[in-house]
Amino acid sequence: MPSKSKKTKSTGRFGARYGRAVKVKIVNIESKQRKKQKCPYCKKLGVKRVSKGIWHCKKCGKKFASDVYYLNE
Repeated sequence: MPSKSKKTKSTGRFGARYGRAVKVKIVNIESKQRKKQKCPYCKKLGVKRVSKGIWHCKKCGKKFASDVYYLNE
């Protein structure tokens, strides 16, 4: 009997639904969006995603709107 495989990172919450390809895409997006990004103003790592398209830099205190999931450089 095969052993039960581990749940895949943040998409383990979906269980057996939606298929592997969709879950891999979601893992890639979610892992990027939860990391600290580089601020376009002060050029330091410290920007965090507040909500869809809203970003806040902890270093310089700027709050700005930009890309939805992660900042492109």
